[in-house]
Amino acid sequence: MRRTTPPFRADHVGSLLRPAPLKAAREQHEAGKITAEALKAVEDDEIRKAIREQEEIGLEAISDGEFRRAFWHFDFLEHLDGCEGYWLEPESQTGGFDKRQSFKGATLKPRMVRVIGKLGFSSHPHVEHFRFLKANTTRTPKAMIPSASMLDYRGGRKVISEQVYPNLDNYYSDLAKAYAKAIKAFYDAGCRYIQIDDVAFAYFCDTNQRQMLRDRGDDPDRQFDIYRQVFNTAIKDRPKDMIVTTHLCRGNFRSTFVGSGGYQPIAEKLFNDLAVDGYFLEWDTDRAGGFEPLAALPKGNKTVVLGLVTSKSGTLEGKDAIKRRIDEATKYASLDQLCLSPQCGFASTEEGNTLTPDEQWAKLKSVVDIAKEVWG
Repeated sequence: MRRTTPPFRADHVGSLLRPAPLKAAREQHEAGKITAEALKAVEDDEIRKAIREQEEIGLEAISDGEFRRAFWHFDFLEHLDGCEGYWLEPESQTGGFDKRQSFKGATLKPRMVRVIGKLGFSSHPHVEHFRFLKANTTRTPKAMIPSASMLDYRGGRKVISEQVYPNLDNYYSDLAKAYAKAIKAFYDAGCRYIQIDDVAFAYFCDTNQRQMLRDRGDDPDRQFDIYRQVFNTAIKDRPKDMIVTTHLCRGNFRSTFVGSGGYQPIAEKLFNDLAVDGYFLEWDTDRAGGFEPLAALPKGNKTVVLGLVTSKSGTLEGKDAIKRRIDEATKYASLDQLCLSPQCGFASTEEGNTLTPDEQWAKLKSVVDIAKEVWG
């Protein structure tokens, strides 16, 4: 039952805790003490080390840990044509956005991205970042990008220029076309495994998030369908040998979260109407509900990667406990359509979650070991 194509029986969402030398170099660069070239040299070195570590513990999908990013989403989005990153006023950490979108017990840096011109995709530094990853591993290099929905989910209409896009239908059409070009650029760079992170999908399972959308004038069910259509349009012309997965979670910043609620409200459309090959789904706490939504997974080639190992703490889960949960999931989906991973990355932003690097690697090694014992 070993898989030779992604997602693998033992897989991971991708982001890793930033090593101390990398954190120091980034701080020095921001302070103007070292050049961009000097920072890149440190990033290159630390990424090579992270690649070796992933290979040594037995992972088949290899990431760059998102070591060149500060944020898992904004760093990608702000380099799309027509977008710009900007800082909100420090005294308004939520930037005037509903606090129901905030993390529980932690405050993000007040960074946002807005649309100021016609959306498009010309070139992107993350494509070059992928080329470096591919050149430095003999295993399957994995690209991770945020989904198109992340451009406007948090800010809604207020982050989209009305002068450029008086009609949102045109906005979503251009957004899908820009992402289709991005997918092609990654493919041309040699990418055959890409993960498109869409935490907005999971937020549609949270009653507070749904009410937040209603309060600002958006119908949550219609918005879910819009995002799903943009996603499908962006990937519909991908080559047959390119595997596309998506990752859903309920927020992951310094071991905190945003939303709660099981997948039942979106399960049918998520599993049957989203044209991806696999799903990385969060199931490390009861906030994600039970495995019943897996009953909607169509029999066949689609795969669900069970996020049963938490990235939010250093406590190592017992192997038998994880195996029991995998067995529980098989009541609703075939074991052959299941894989295992942590529920999210270890550092969705450069600050990282509250665990040590040794604890991080122990968890990833445990995922590999359990997968071997369960699937062979």
